[in-house]
Amino acid sequence: MKSIFDKVSNDCSKLVIKRYSTSFYFSSRLLSKSIRQDIFNIYGFVRLADEIVDTFHEFPKKELLEEFERELWRSVENKISLNPILNSFQYTVNKYSIPKDLITSFLESMKMDLEKKEYSTVEEYKKYIYGSADVVGLMCLKVFVKGSKKLYNTLSPFAISLGSAFQKVNFLRDLKDDSDILNRVYFPNVDMNNFNEESKRKIILEIEKDFINAVKGIVKLPKNSKFAVYIAYRYYNKLLKKLKRTSSENIVKKRIRIHNLQKFIVIARSYVKYQLNLIQWI
Repeated sequence: MKSIFDKVSNDCSKLVIKRYSTSFYFSSRLLSKSIRQDIFNIYGFVRLADEIVDTFHEFPKKELLEEFERELWRSVENKISLNPILNSFQYTVNKYSIPKDLITSFLESMKMDLEKKEYSTVEEYKKYIYGSADVVGLMCLKVFVKGSKKLYNTLSPFAISLGSAFQKVNFLRDLKDDSDILNRVYFPNVDMNNFNEESKRKIILEIEKDFINAVKGIVKLPKNSKFAVYIAYRYYNKLLKKLKRTSSENIVKKRIRIHNLQKFIVIARSYVKYQLNLIQWI
């Protein structure tokens, strides 16, 4: 029976998030059980595509991504794929009518990673962030609102701000690895040989602006996802504060991290405040 294969597919997507991102896995576990697996399914798809362009250097990445995309659209149409990750993703896409244009934008950004090494204009930078991060937030939002078009349209701008903030924090945290290993520089007009405090300050101000807008939407999320998204926000905000305290010289020398103990402390403190209604959302 296909139900057994679907269960195996879901388990694969859950394992992907558990192995690749402890922080996202922790926060996702706080989602309502009714939507948790669907978020795992979205993350599994996103992670697999990202792995193709970021780590499979010994293999024909362009061909792999093209085949991945062809199988994706076949799976959405046929409602099955022998690739367990795509099988679980197509289920969520069809269940919540996730728009094709969101998926297409995501894949376009993955293709950009195969070719582009520097984003010299703000337009290119924004296009990449929209496709690589904002649309992922919008896919998740489709799950959170369970088909409510009104709520989705209301919360979309805030989801975009949150996705942008998360991605920009990742860019700043991974500045060294992106440059040294992948030979990429995402921030426009950033000279890696002359990355200074002023460059860092401008980036952080941009991220803080995104976060300020994003929090206005978190408070309006359904109960099934509000606390989990808030925890993800708190984790990334803590990481941003650590980056803010770190000199520009050190940011280009090493990857800044939040250790697991600190992550657990963030969750514990936030949970107490949330239960006691002590969170100052805005």
